[in-house]
Amino acid sequence: MTFESKIDALFDVHNEQDQPGVVLAIIRNGGVIYQQGYGMADLEHETQITPSTVFDIASVSKQFTGFAIAKLTFDGIISLDDNVRKYLPEMPDFGDKITVRHLVHHTSGLRDWVQSMVVAGMRMDDVISFQHILKMVKHQQSLNFKPGQMYLYSNTGYNLLAEIVQRVTNQLFADWTVSNIFRPLGMSNTYVCDNHEMVVKNRASSYYKHEGRFYNAVDNLTALGSSSLYSTVEDLTKWVLNFDDKQVGGDRVIELMHQRGKLNSGEQIDYAFGQRVGMYKGLRIADHSGSWRGFRSHLIRFLDRMFSVVILSNYASSDPTGWANEIADLHFVDLPDPADMNHTLNQAIQTKKLVYSDASSNLTLEQLKKFEGDYYSQELDTTYSILVHEGQLIAQHIRNNDILLVYDGVGFTSDEWFFSQIYFKRNHYGQIIGFVLDGERVKNLYFTKRVSS
Repeated sequence: MTFESKIDALFDVHNEQDQPGVVLAIIRNGGVIYQQGYGMADLEHETQITPSTVFDIASVSKQFTGFAIAKLTFDGIISLDDNVRKYLPEMPDFGDKITVRHLVHHTSGLRDWVQSMVVAGMRMDDVISFQHILKMVKHQQSLNFKPGQMYLYSNTGYNLLAEIVQRVTNQLFADWTVSNIFRPLGMSNTYVCDNHEMVVKNRASSYYKHEGRFYNAVDNLTALGSSSLYSTVEDLTKWVLNFDDKQVGGDRVIELMHQRGKLNSGEQIDYAFGQRVGMYKGLRIADHSGSWRGFRSHLIRFLDRMFSVVILSNYASSDPTGWANEIADLHFVDLPDPADMNHTLNQAIQTKKLVYSDASSNLTLEQLKKFEGDYYSQELDTTYSILVHEGQLIAQHIRNNDILLVYDGVGFTSDEWFFSQIYFKRNHYGQIIGFVLDGERVKNLYFTKRVSS
């Protein structure tokens, strides 16, 4: 069985006329050795996926923003250690200097706009513009942590990097990337989506599955820098090859793009300029995944083996990261047995399950009622009502579903990813005055309890 037939067998289940699918490209020793599409780009119009099908590549977009910052650094236009407020003076002064370098390496402490906006009531099918994101940053009142103290992935930081590019070059981010990256590399089907209504030829639709049926996952996002880049595997192979021949950017820019960040403690992190630089089964890699609506993506380069894989999909339940790893396992026969390794996305991410009937049984109804009230976040201009319903504590929001809160001995948890942990605050009289939300990418977000008139 040839290597190519093994790849086809891996994706055979997705190669159907009635379901979304996937497209891949494999690059080795400076050339494309295999590229193939499986499944449908558009179920309504029965359009098949091909290597020239255009996908939203989601967070894989970040490495192009990283390239822009690296190039502008070596052009002497910006400095990585400059205060972000030098370029964006409207940014809040949090008391601690946030640098361009902090944004690049996700060490700024800025809240991730996705979780912040969902807490505020945003739905994933809402129209989310670049201006909405920038406005949210202007209203942020505190940081998740002191800049440089820790690594915490933040889309917001890369949106600000795109805005910095626009400010210092006096060009739209879309125009700069065309002039400095896409046109020089011949990436003629790659676009920065600076308007969610723009027409993109040969674009795939994205889908999710519910109760056995496929549904459109509407993509109304404009998030320059962090996402909102559309491309094909044909174009992305040209981007991958540039890391070897360095025709665009040159040695110094490409070298900088692989420079990992450091925390204030001196600890080195895996994140560099829009890509994770780490290890896979003893091999050095640079990779990044992407996920938005029904689109999923992964780009991985094996730095010492001249081998890369690009995978794009238009189905929310797909696993490009796991597939890319399986392809590497098929190619590198000297790697450890993949059966002994836990490296797929579905294995890595476990959904938290809560046993509600037992978890809150140690608080009486009278105790739970003390938490009742309306709680307001000035930062997000949004209110949650906390109330007792059928013996359980519930958080209600005008746009979100009711959230069941479970006492864990210190605070309350939920199974909603954006509202995972809250801690109620009391004054010196023991009265509840608010709560703090600690989520995956949003921490120390304060809600004040409103006093009844």
